[in-house]
Amino acid sequence: MSAESQSNPLSTAAQFFMDEEEGSTSTYDRVVELVNQATLMQKDVQKIGNLRQVQELIVHKEPGLLDNFLEEMLAFQSDKGNEVRKFIVSFIEEACKKEPDLLGKCMPCLQVLLQDENVNVQKKTILVLPNIYRTIVWWLIKSKPGNDEEKSFVWESMKAMKNKMYELIDSENDGIRTHVVKFFEGYVLALSRKTSESEVPKGMKPEKALTLDDIPNEHKFLKLKRLEEEGAKGFDIMLRFQASPHISSINLMTVMGSITTIAKQRPDYFSKVVQAFEALQVNLPPTLAKSQVSSVRKNLKMHMLSLLRHPASQDYIPQITTLLTDLGATNSEVMKSMPKIDESRKRKAEEASAPAKKAKVEIEQEEDYLTTPFVERGTTSVLKQKPADLQHTAIDITSNDLYERLTPHNVADLVLISMVMLPETMPAHFQSTYTPIAAAGTEAQKKHMARLLATQLTTAGMGKGIGEVQKQQSDTIKEDGSASPEYQPTSPKQTIQTVVGGLTAQEIEDHIISRPSMPAPTLPVKRGIKIFKLGAITQPLDRDRLDNMTASAFKRILKAEKNAAKGNALQARTKLLASLTSQFGGELKNLLQEYIFEDLRTHSDLAFAWLYQEYANCQGFCASSLGNERLSMASYDECLTRLLSGLMERPEHPTQGLFHRLLLEAPAITDNALEILRRFFVDESKVVGGMNTLKDLILTRPEHRLRFLGILLESCSHEKPEVRGVAIRVTKKLYENENLRGPIEKYAQRTLKLLLDPKPPPEMFGNLRNKEFIPDVWTEDVIKMCLYLYLGLLPCNHKLIHELAVIYTGAIADIKRTILRTLETPVKGMGMQSPELLTLVESCPKGAETLVTRVIHILTDKATPSPELVERVRDLYHKRVPDVRFLIPVLNGLTKSEVIAALSKLIKLNPIVVKEVFNRLLGHGDAAYNSPLSPVELLIALHNIDPTKCDMKTIIKATNLCFSEKNIYTQEVLAVVMKTLMEQTPIPTLFMRTVLQSLSMYPRIIGFVLNILQRLITKQVWKQKKVWEGFIRCCQRTKPQSFAVMLQLPAPQLKSVFDTCPELREPLLDHVNTFTAHQKACIPRTIMNVLEKDPEEEKRKQEEKRNIEEGQNFIMLQPHQIKLEKTDNFEAASQIMPPPKDVTEIRTVQVLSDRNMDGDRRRQEAEKQRSSEEIQQDDDRRKREDDRRKEDERRKRDEKRSTDPRRVKSDRDVMMRDVSPENTLAIAEEPMDTTDSLSRRESRRDRPRH
Repeated sequence: MSAESQSNPLSTAAQFFMDEEEGSTSTYDRVVELVNQATLMQKDVQKIGNLRQVQELIVHKEPGLLDNFLEEMLAFQSDKGNEVRKFIVSFIEEACKKEPDLLGKCMPCLQVLLQDENVNVQKKTILVLPNIYRTIVWWLIKSKPGNDEEKSFVWESMKAMKNKMYELIDSENDGIRTHVVKFFEGYVLALSRKTSESEVPKGMKPEKALTLDDIPNEHKFLKLKRLEEEGAKGFDIMLRFQASPHISSINLMTVMGSITTIAKQRPDYFSKVVQAFEALQVNLPPTLAKSQVSSVRKNLKMHMLSLLRHPASQDYIPQITTLLTDLGATNSEVMKSMPKIDESRKRKAEEASAPAKKAKVEIEQEEDYLTTPFVERGTTSVLKQKPADLQHTAIDITSNDLYERLTPHNVADLVLISMVMLPETMPAHFQSTYTPIAAAGTEAQKKHMARLLATQLTTAGMGKGIGEVQKQQSDTIKEDGSASPEYQPTSPKQTIQTVVGGLTAQEIEDHIISRPSMPAPTLPVKRGIKIFKLGAITQPLDRDRLDNMTASAFKRILKAEKNAAKGNALQARTKLLASLTSQFGGELKNLLQEYIFEDLRTHSDLAFAWLYQEYANCQGFCASSLGNERLSMASYDECLTRLLSGLMERPEHPTQGLFHRLLLEAPAITDNALEILRRFFVDESKVVGGMNTLKDLILTRPEHRLRFLGILLESCSHEKPEVRGVAIRVTKKLYENENLRGPIEKYAQRTLKLLLDPKPPPEMFGNLRNKEFIPDVWTEDVIKMCLYLYLGLLPCNHKLIHELAVIYTGAIADIKRTILRTLETPVKGMGMQSPELLTLVESCPKGAETLVTRVIHILTDKATPSPELVERVRDLYHKRVPDVRFLIPVLNGLTKSEVIAALSKLIKLNPIVVKEVFNRLLGHGDAAYNSPLSPVELLIALHNIDPTKCDMKTIIKATNLCFSEKNIYTQEVLAVVMKTLMEQTPIPTLFMRTVLQSLSMYPRIIGFVLNILQRLITKQVWKQKKVWEGFIRCCQRTKPQSFAVMLQLPAPQLKSVFDTCPELREPLLDHVNTFTAHQKACIPRTIMNVLEKDPEEEKRKQEEKRNIEEGQNFIMLQPHQIKLEKTDNFEAASQIMPPPKDVTEIRTVQVLSDRNMDGDRRRQEAEKQRSSEEIQQDDDRRKREDDRRKEDERRKRDEKRSTDPRRVKSDRDVMMRDVSPENTLAIAEEPMDTTDSLSRRESRRDRPRH
């Protein structure tokens, strides 16, 4: 064992792990050091050097540190140096490849870098996107289930960047366009399927090349069908980009290389690529210079040779070899690049081949199996169709048609016409692209020529083939119902000229078709000269004749619709009519307008062509206006308004759809068109369609969005309810769009703030009203104009309620009342659970108390208040605003004690408000409440209100409201109330009033009332003055049934009753006189004394006694007892003085004697009166004795009849029968026989007194 081993006691394994840990620690420290240094460095080269070392350490050497330092590395995306940011893009690519789980953190950085202001950073980002895309797809395929939120975020971020590529394909920067093409190359390769003939790129392992075959069928994020469509869409974008007439040479060569790569790796796209190269060869961009044309042609030749070497080129050898021949390829070059045919393909080729043709290169005529991608309106996936199914495409049909027409005569005519229009010198473009014809005159060359012409015609949207294909598509679309069959696409290349110059392909075809057998002219040169000098020998026509001839020719073209349809010239006819109308105008506009409106369904395409032609003229897009300044939009505006006005005036419903389409598809919307739209949706029958059109204009035209939105917002204050309602609904729908929410909200707030102005500003009326009728004051209609939109938005944005409260506090009374009246619908839309509404109730701005109360009333109108709302209203009432009106809407959410405590304040409010309170507490009307108080408890609580807190008159009014609810306060309910109140001590003051009122409402409860009166006697009701007065009044109301109760009163209280109501004594006495002797014996003597004592007689006796006492006192007066006072009655005082000695004394004695005589006279009259009364008493006594005798006789008879023991009853029971509760209703129903007592009472009243 070595000394080193002996000095280190650790094992070899332990040393290994320690070394590894130390290495990791040192790597970590090294990374920290490098990152810190890079942060402080000033030069980009040094920064990148450090960051490159960090990348090597954390990505390749120690991947475990990648997650730790990812954020530090990504922070350099905001570095000032462009090269540093480019390096960060590369770092993100490497990091995501190494650790795909970091995609969620890296994608936002890539999105930011894609929009970097530096073009080179953008290009670098675009360059790495294909690899990032493949990494994301592999990550989604291989990742375990779960964490869907992060996966969705990554996938949506990638989709957003992919959509950005669609925009950048039209970037102004040439380099960005080039890099976007490379992105689409990788994108299409990833979203397509491999075949057995697919070529694998060098350096790439087949298992790492992503294709649709690697994606599972049922994946949550990766939908196979959608991805396949996206791949096809990307490929079509590349083809359209290649066919662009203004494409640069570098972009063109890049896209050529990309689609060639796609065709070799994905043979399903092979036919489209071959066809695209055919179209390119005859339609090179006119912007290319001579050297660029040469480079493009060499590049195209190289790519075609590359395609020819591919095994999938077997079906396209004739097209490829012919194209190579035109590009100048030699026979040896073509033969060297010929693919090797295996036995199966060879047999298939021999069976399909035709006899050999006379040509240096044996070329078989094959059909072109696909229509050119620039003709169809949409992208149709035909990649998997067999060649046998694609024999009749547009190029093939046109090619076959032209092949039959390429007779010597037609070709000679075509050459002569072309020679007339040839330029003085050979165009450089033609010179650079011309290739000598190797096999002129042969059938193969003839077919090749026909195919070249067919390609040009089809690309320009002309020819027999395009018409038939469109017809087939229309039939298919009609069967599928997927699009309008009337639509005929218009290619942007209708005006492309041939490389020779002069004539277009359409003119060539028209000439061939119209003159199939025209002999060759003998002097073509002279005829050409005559044609050019035709204007010199013609005479000018006068204006009227010229207009008539123009109109006649125009009418003939209009009537030639059927002929044009037969010759597949409908598009040419439409173009001609639109061009003539826009160029000459005048009467032609009227003729075309009448023709269009004769059959809108059929002629609608003509209307759109006319409109587009006018716009093209105004914008200077036409050849006739090249070099001129842009013309006025007046002609275009006239055309648009003509069409719109005509559609608006027609009553047919289908015209609304065309009106909608015309506005949406119009190139520009003028002010007059908007005015027509305003008038259109004012019509109640068209308001929905008009508003939808306006909504679509807002959504589809971002540049003029605010302009259209202003019209919609103004309509939210329209005076017509139908227009206003639809406008508000559409606005609320648009309010959901984040881009439109701000402008809509600002307009609504600005309109609402107008309510703070002293009078309505004129600008708020706009075009909706006549300026002469603008009011000077705030009327209800004008106030509502400012409120409609704002209140309509409240259910969508609850926060707006706070701004409304602020405006409410500063508004005048009329505006406040209007706001309160219009709040119901929006507040109901917000709902009781709205946090903003609860916040408003909780905060309640000063001055907005009525608004808050109204809001709470609306919320609780037909629903029980929520606990949250009740709690906030309770806090508001107790802590901030002690106004009991706040509690009214939430009464049914309060506790019983809280309601009873507030009752004294509630009944002091306005009678209408009090009625509402009782409706809520009693559950009256449509409200479905669970009241905290029952009807019994409510009425009892009203009786128990402290009179010091509320006056008795107010309480009585409140109880009257209860009694008015007869459906609720039935006799049973009132009986419970009276029973409960009677048991209280002390008895409530209004108790007897309630008893009397209940008796008035329900007379049948008289028995129950008598029972109550009887129980009140036991409670000594006379001790409470008010209740005692009610008791007496109740006895008076219930007589004669109450007589039995009155007889139970103590004598003093009975006397008090008679003092208050003297009229009760005689009926009660008469009632007692009907009793038997035994019954009378049960009545206390004190009661009888009270009954029998006549109050009037007592008064008279007292008066007599008082008079006698006064007379005795007068006689017993002595002279020395009279005091002389200085009074006016001096003479009376002097009468009792000693005998006078002068005249005064004599007069005094005389007066005294007179007074003595008066006293004697009064005594005599009193004695007479007393004697007469004694006589009357004697008479009464005798009468009573007679009555008693008669009564004894009647009693004896009764005793004889009552010998049956079943009829014997106690007199006391008979007397108390009247007040037993069991017989109360029966007593009330039995008629009382009081005839005898009444007759006796009347006879006594009529008897004269002596």
